[in-house]
Amino acid sequence: MAPEKLQVLHALDVAETQRYHFRAVLIAGTGFFADAYDLFCITLVTKLLGRIYYHDAPGEPGRLPLRLEAAIAGVTFCGAIAGQLLFGWLGDRAGRKRFYGATVLLMAAGSFLSGLSFGNSTGGVIATLCFFRFWLGVGIGGDYPLSATIVAEYASKRARGALVAAVFAMEGFGVLAGCVVTLAVSAALQARSAGPALPEADYAWRVVLMAGAVPACLTYHWRMRMPETARYTALVAGDAAKAARDMSRVLQVDDVAAAGTTMGGGTDKDYYGVLSRRFARRHGVHLVGAAACWFVLGAVVYSHTILQEVVFRDARWVPKARAMSALEEAYRIGRAHAIMALCGALPGYWLAIALVDVVGRKPIQLLGFAMMMGFTLAIAALYDGLTSPGRRPWLVAMCAFTFFFASFGPATTTFVVAAEIFPAHLRATCHGLAAAAGKAGAIAGTFGFMYAARRADDGGSEETSGIGVRASLFVLGAANVLGMLFTCLLPEPKGRSLEEVSCHGAELLLDRDDADVGDSQVLPL
Repeated sequence: MAPEKLQVLHALDVAETQRYHFRAVLIAGTGFFADAYDLFCITLVTKLLGRIYYHDAPGEPGRLPLRLEAAIAGVTFCGAIAGQLLFGWLGDRAGRKRFYGATVLLMAAGSFLSGLSFGNSTGGVIATLCFFRFWLGVGIGGDYPLSATIVAEYASKRARGALVAAVFAMEGFGVLAGCVVTLAVSAALQARSAGPALPEADYAWRVVLMAGAVPACLTYHWRMRMPETARYTALVAGDAAKAARDMSRVLQVDDVAAAGTTMGGGTDKDYYGVLSRRFARRHGVHLVGAAACWFVLGAVVYSHTILQEVVFRDARWVPKARAMSALEEAYRIGRAHAIMALCGALPGYWLAIALVDVVGRKPIQLLGFAMMMGFTLAIAALYDGLTSPGRRPWLVAMCAFTFFFASFGPATTTFVVAAEIFPAHLRATCHGLAAAAGKAGAIAGTFGFMYAARRADDGGSEETSGIGVRASLFVLGAANVLGMLFTCLLPEPKGRSLEEVSCHGAELLLDRDDADVGDSQVLPL
């Protein structure tokens, strides 16, 4: 790696956190706000779809067949996997910025068109909804590798973990926004209706889905104005002088501005493909560790999301479906999810931001998996007693703590670490691969838990009834052990430059605090 390139990167590594860093977090985070909103709100919408289109038995509220409920949830994850792989590859091939706006345009179009799903039959409506949700998923998936890589490459090594974690933490607000919009729409339409309110419910689910287009549209303009990251320009495009000029326009770093007057270009030849032996030797174990941890997390967290509906009913937070109208059911479920988000996920995200650059990524991830395992196994062992009167608040509290440690631990750290441990020319690709494994885990968890935990009183037949909630929880608890084991395969990026932790071309022998850039030394690998 040429010394002039190291000067730019070192200047970014030691820069103070500035306004533009927060602006980048807000721009990227708004996309994740929309991601979480779009992924979460379908959980509430499926209840309304069942009421509207599948009310065959007189006097009984309609419910989506299990296969359709799983398909609507899973098709977005399939799109997300495609988006993570495609845009991760494009981010390394053509630059982080070039396709950054395309992801939010796909999200906006997918959200809006999902609300316009049409058809001459019930099957037609569901089919068009799945089609639009797939393309929504492609946009959501593309946002993962691009947002994580962009913010990681802008940030200094002291604050990088917190800034990338802050982007992911916006998911908590997206979930909360999905609950709030559902509450507002349900309450407004319920006040104007009486009885089952099925015509109003048909408006409600469409409005809830279409609202996801708003935050995606708001961030498009600002994404298009962001400069390419200095690390991509210098290390991949080979134009260190342009990298210095771009960064000097948005960051107040004297060393970068000065370096821009003396640097020459030149492409770093230390490149290799993700399928090469060299990659396998240097980073193969890291990719396996990152992908496996994310897979386990996806399976466990999305299974717990489905479990929440069972918990809400067993804790008597949400009555039986036949005891309330469609809009009232959506309102009560939205309120219950909002309380869980406020008490569990949101505090966990923000504690992770505070500690990720202090404690480190691996200790937090190990603690998160361990506590998730403990609470999941405790819920499984005590489930029958916790559903009895007087103990139901403990059941809800234990579920909230499970989500707290998921958000504080692996939900945040998997996103952060995957953006730090791979070389610049493969960073977005590898993040996309690891994130795609997470969504594959989400599919496994969604389909697996949906069928495994199905009970006869949920409308399941002998063919669809599974092993039950308790047995499913024991399996999920044990799965967290795999997460802890695979975490041990990952390096600790805390306090290290991206080039150092990924071994991109050279090891920097620089003072971590105040070394002069001109005194930098380079040690070839």
